[in-house]
Amino acid sequence: AGPPFFGALLRVTWQHVRGKMLEAIREAGFTDFQDAHFAVFSYPLPDGVRPSELARQKRMSRQAMNYLIAQLEDLGYVERRVAETSDRRLVYLTERGGAVAATIFACLRGLHREWAQEVGHARFDVFLSVLQELSAKAQSEDFKAV
Repeated sequence: AGPPFFGALLRVTWQHVRGKMLEAIREAGFTDFQDAHFAVFSYPLPDGVRPSELARQKRMSRQAMNYLIAQLEDLGYVERRVAETSDRRLVYLTERGGAVAATIFACLRGLHREWAQEVGHARFDVFLSVLQELSAKAQSEDFKAV
């Protein structure tokens, strides 16, 4: 097998998905949401996580993550609050951020239905199963490396 290899195919597909999500977000009225904000609005969503942990999860520098968090805070998508059990500030989605997340999820469910119909439900289920298996393996390997 030669180019394009599976990494390039995954990237092209992901870019398409990301474009569809951004389009849905903008159509929902969140016109100030930028492509870079997906670094924070990706699985898992921030729900009581330290900014440094969020940076580690997303493989970004703490400085870059703090910059994005500050932008998203100013736009009303996230907030930093002091945890009840600690003096550390944690990142949470606001109601506005939750609405963006709901828009993303609705878009992804729509793409799921569209692609399953396009390639066939059985093939799409196998595709998802393979992705789940490979991502679980990759996550466990990433966890060992930390």
